[in-house]
Amino acid sequence: MYTTTSNDGTTIAYDRTGDGPPVILVDGALCHRAFGPAAPLAKQLADRYTVYTYDRRGRGDSTDTPPYAVEREIEDIEALIKEAGGSAFLYGISSGAALAIEAANRGIGVTRLATYEAPYLVDETAPPEPADYRERLEANIAAGKRSDAVRLFMKLVGTPGFAVVMMRMMPVWKKLKAVAHTLPYDHEILKVGRHRRPLPADRWTSVTMPTLVMAGGKSPDWMRNAQTSLADVLPNAEYRTLEGQTHLLKPEAVAPVLKGFFTSSP
Repeated sequence: MYTTTSNDGTTIAYDRTGDGPPVILVDGALCHRAFGPAAPLAKQLADRYTVYTYDRRGRGDSTDTPPYAVEREIEDIEALIKEAGGSAFLYGISSGAALAIEAANRGIGVTRLATYEAPYLVDETAPPEPADYRERLEANIAAGKRSDAVRLFMKLVGTPGFAVVMMRMMPVWKKLKAVAHTLPYDHEILKVGRHRRPLPADRWTSVTMPTLVMAGGKSPDWMRNAQTSLADVLPNAEYRTLEGQTHLLKPEAVAPVLKGFFTSSP
């Protein structure tokens, strides 16, 4: 494990593996270096790249500094890019994809950007988000009801009730509860695109680097609609469907695509 210090003094823990051009992987909600898809994907990419996986603030071995702001998480990525030599490829999944887009928009040294299923809601095919979701989420966290916060999030993302019941009896639930307090962070990052309206055409005008926007072929229509909409509003983006994949993306399915994209000519 390595550490770097973000602009506000927060310690960001990260791992580094492989050799080659640097790639930074940005996790989605509830995930970190020791829990989630980043570490298996890093192994798939390490034959060609120096891969950085890190604990987003408030997770794993990283510290946290309130109050939260999306800008602080962008500065965390900027600190990692400095560790990588001043520029890097960036890949984000789920809410981590939305964070990666915001980071790329700030001009912090992202030379290529890849995203997978940023969960924006862009039209009426998307399930509506309850108006009181954020309020209830923060109330549960403030009351120390982390299980309730995780359960509320699982309901929001469509996890079947029986699956949540099973998860609560498994060791994984303890890991989810440990980072439940960061769920409002992900909601804050995504709020620009959670209204079942078209994405703003003028928000990410500085994302001019080559960009790959991906969705799974087995994901619901609303998710694919969101990704095609995202590709349309980003200045230099292409869209690709990964056939056979869902939001639970398999590392071995996306790794060859990332390798091809990151090594292709401008």
